[in-house]
Amino acid sequence: MTLNEVITQLYQNAPAFATRMNNAGVVPSDIQTIDDLTALPVLRKDDLIALQKENPPFAGFLAVPLSELATVYQSPGPINEPHIGTIDGGNWAIALRAGGFKKGEVVLNALSYHMTPAGASLENSLRAVECVVIPGGIGNQEQQILAMAQFGATGYVGLPSYLKSLLDNAKKLGVPLQLNKALVLAEPFPESLRQELAAHGVTALQAYGSAECGNLGYETAELNGWHVPDNVLLQICDINTGEPLAAGETGEVIVTLLNPTYGATIRFGIGDLSAIIPSSLTDGGPMRIAGWQGRVGAATKVRGMFLHPIQLGTMMKRFPQVIRYQAVVTRSNHKDSLTLEIVTAVNADTTSLAQQIEKVAREAIKFRLTVKIVKQIPHDALPIRDERTWD
Repeated sequence: MTLNEVITQLYQNAPAFATRMNNAGVVPSDIQTIDDLTALPVLRKDDLIALQKENPPFAGFLAVPLSELATVYQSPGPINEPHIGTIDGGNWAIALRAGGFKKGEVVLNALSYHMTPAGASLENSLRAVECVVIPGGIGNQEQQILAMAQFGATGYVGLPSYLKSLLDNAKKLGVPLQLNKALVLAEPFPESLRQELAAHGVTALQAYGSAECGNLGYETAELNGWHVPDNVLLQICDINTGEPLAAGETGEVIVTLLNPTYGATIRFGIGDLSAIIPSSLTDGGPMRIAGWQGRVGAATKVRGMFLHPIQLGTMMKRFPQVIRYQAVVTRSNHKDSLTLEIVTAVNADTTSLAQQIEKVAREAIKFRLTVKIVKQIPHDALPIRDERTWD
């Protein structure tokens, strides 16, 4: 479908999308090209969270009956995700092929299968490439290592930090692995970690995307930036005005998918910062962007999942004895750690408070964290403090 046909379909069948266009004074015939999309305001993740809360489950952006969906997910935030179930629906097959994945290859998929779309989306694309999938998810590393050895796995998809942990543990266990290639995603991938994986005999390439939009960029062997798939309309825009920026300028990644079933993925603000590589616009290949250059907004990605302040706020309402809190993200040996610092009320019973909060966090926001009781947190402190470096 053309962009105008997608816009027309969504305008006629997704009430919230029609409202969004009407509020902007735009009709479907006004949008024919990517440049015309600027007439629509950017829709960001935090906006979508609020809209879905007001009008569950999809805020009126779904253009087909819910019964036509194949799967529904709930990503951290929470954000509800509808999926039709088409082959290679997440568009990752092109990235897998660029990484050398091929028919018949056994691959460990170490992305989460629990409520979030990452694991299932990558499995769908691995099957499109005709790979044999070990649906590992995250955890049970010894079992995963033994399975990789028994099935002769040569490929891996998942977090780069998790792959390093698997390789280190396999060495400690004395289990030889045949892994030689990986597609890594969902967290930054510093060159130092790339070299560590290479020392284990694994060539790792990075892919980039989101739960809502799937694959938005991927590396090739040339390591010349993230190649944007041809069927993704990607703009780099000013974080305040939403206006597209010139190639080379850093701004927010704004995505439009030619998806006639879900209107939220039109001018959708991913919340990441990047820049278009100028030479990619003239060398005859796909547009390329210059990797991840930071975040817009309050959400922070930890171990491949977004941690939203609203999640913390909702969870901490269960603990009235906590008068202030702050999540602190650190990183050591290419592994994220999450600590929740709390200040309690005078005379509060803190006997088992830390253990209670840690247990609730695993269930309510799907994060493992360590609770630390401190004497003071500034009144103006942000809900999340990110102390990580990426060298």
